[in-house]
Parts: sequence; C-alpha cells; structure tokens
Amino acid sequence: MNKIVILGGGISGFGSAVLARQQGFDVFLSDSGTLDSKTQALLKAHSIPFEYGGHSTARILQADEVIKSPGIPDTAPIIQTLSARGIPIISEIEFASRFTSSRIIAITGSNGKTTTTTLAFEMLRDAGFSVGLAGNIGDSFALQVATSQKDWYVLELSSFQLDGCRDFRADIAVLLNITPDHLDRYGGSFDRYASSKMSIARNQRPCDTFIFRSDDPKTVEMLARTNIPSHKLSFSGPDNAAAASLAASAAGVPPESIALTLANFKGIPHRIQSVATVDGVEWINDSKATNVDSVHFALSQMTRPVVWIAGGTDKGNDYSALAPFAPKIKTLVCMGTDNSKLLKAFSGLIPQVISTSSLDAALTAASKAASSGDVVLLSPACASFDLFKNYEDRGNQFTKWIQRKK
Repeated sequence: MNKIVILGGGISGFGSAVLARQQGFDVFLSDSGTLDSKTQALLKAHSIPFEYGGHSTARILQADEVIKSPGIPDTAPIIQTLSARGIPIISEIEFASRFTSSRIIAITGSNGKTTTTTLAFEMLRDAGFSVGLAGNIGDSFALQVATSQKDWYVLELSSFQLDGCRDFRADIAVLLNITPDHLDRYGGSFDRYASSKMSIARNQRPCDTFIFRSDDPKTVEMLARTNIPSHKLSFSGPDNAAAASLAASAAGVPPESIALTLANFKGIPHRIQSVATVDGVEWINDSKATNVDSVHFALSQMTRPVVWIAGGTDKGNDYSALAPFAPKIKTLVCMGTDNSKLLKAFSGLIPQVISTSSLDAALTAASKAASSGDVVLLSPACASFDLFKNYEDRGNQFTKWIQRKK
C-alpha cells in the first residue's frame, strides 16, 4: 500500500486526505500549525491519522508521495528535506485529477479569477450541466471527487496550485492576464511567475481549448515562446464576462443561456462590494484585491474622495503604479504588522498616511478621517495572513465592524 503524506490541514489538505483514504492509500496528515476541533473530528471520523503543532520528519520521509498545501513555500525546511530525498511533491489538484474522468475548465490569472470562475460555473449550472465549483474557491476539488462526482468541474487555480501539477490537463484552460504578483514566492522573478501561470495549458491536446487575453503584454510574450497545441480563442480588455462566455460556449452552453446568466449575475463578495453608507460615508469591501493591479482597478472606479485602507503581507509589490491615483486619496490607513513599504511609497504623496496594526485601529482611524461624501475603501494590495485567516475573514470582519457602527 503506497504511503501518502498530506502537508497542511486546510480545505485542500482535508479533501486530499479523504480522497486518499477512499482510494486505499496509507494516509497521514501533518500540520505545523493548529487544526480546529471540527477538522480533527472529521479526520477521526474518516480514520485518518494526523498531527499538528509540528512535523514528525521521520514519519513524513516514509512517504511515497506528498501532497502539499499551496500555502507552504518551497523554501520551508520540510519541503527542502523532501526534495533532497527525491520524494515527489504534488498539489491537491494534481492528485484529485487522477481519480476523475470529468471534463475540466481551469481558470487562472493575476486578477479576475474568482469572478470569472463563478460566472462560468453559473453558466454551466444554469444550462442544466452536472457541474462542480472547486480549486481556490468552494469545497476542495479532491473532496468533491471523493463524494460527488460531476460531469464537469470549473476550477479556479492559483500559481501555487499549478506549481504542484505534472500530468493535470484541462479540457478548457483560461488565462485571464499576467501581472506582477506573489513575486516573493518566485525569487522576485516575473518570468518564473508568468511561466507558472502559462503552465495551465500544459498537457493540452489539439482537441482542447486555450482561452487567453490577446492584449495582455506578458501573456502575448509567453505565448510567443510556448508551444501550446490546443485550439486557441482570445478576448481583449479586462472583461470577465467575455472570458467566462468563451469557456461556457466551448463547453457547449447555448448562447441564449449564457446571455440569461449574464443578465442575472450578482457579482461576488469582497470585490468592490458596497457594505453600507453611514453618516454620508460609503464603506466598500474590496478585500479580494490582494495585488496592485486589483487595487488599480478599484481606485479607477472611485469618483469621490477616498480614505484608502491597505496593507497586510507584502508579496513583492511595486506600488508605483498606484501613484497616479494619489489626488483621489485624502488619507491612506495602513493596516498590517509591517507597514514600512507602504509608508515609504506614499508618505509625501498622499496628504495623510496613518500606520495601524489591527482592524479596529485601522477602521477607527478611517472613520475619523472620512467626511460625508467620502468613500472608505478596503483594498489591501496585500495578502491577509499577518492579521487574518484569509481575505474572506478580512472582508467579513470589516463588514461586521461597519454593521456595528450603523
């Protein structure tokens, strides 16, 4: 019996463990942090041995294969040790794809992944397809393969998930754009990050479909030096609807059904989401904006004076692209355990820059800085892991704070 070790007890790790157990593997889950009581109870219910609060290296090194959480960097000591021993390390996406014959729409890009993935899923679902939503959104791909096989899966895939794929193949691959993001995980190399994104088309056949943005400079550059044999479709501009429509059409959804879903689509939480207007100040939750390009889009939509809340775990950001929006911003409230980079980039450029290290302090400062007619925009440009579980937790806490203020 092959031994599978799962590193990380989050959504993808738990799903991988359940699928591995179902497929008859000898499974062990290890998390260097904490595991909540619900996850522990579920693992016990599936008879999956686990540990947390550290790694039992000797036991982990007995693995025939390791499934790694996308949040664990390749520089982590346990990953370095495994690599030195030549033990294969894969992602949940790679593992789950081995045990399904379902067709797959896989969507990646620096910005717009969640909206496009959700929209494409709804197009297939509304047309009556048997379809699951997974990847970096919803329940894990592995858990769905283990418990509720569908004819189609629409997957939102990050570069980290793609890095752990070898034989995974998408019937329809969508690359929305490539702008600098997560460069801290790629040694500061934009090319390495771009290659990771482009790998979504790896293993495609001539009968498969690759959808890309024709006016995205980095995508065009990478295409010129990458052999992709699949059928190619393109769109232009930052239009999530166009990309989702092309994907749904390639899957066989009729045009009239696509149009109906577009007409009824409500958008997604945490993306330029108006929470409330209090004393004439509109509070907007854009917690999903975890990179500079997303914040660029959000600020471009603002038509009133902005109190901008930003900060978190920096991903190698270059904030200079946001400098042209400085005249719109009356106050920047930095929210993070280390705000030095934001302070350096915008002090002297924005009239008032405030450094805080908690949500309550940040929102209290923003509330004092805002006047009737202003917008308070949470659009962090950074990951959330210094103060929050994830961007959803950040957005939810923001929303609850505002609702208490009403």
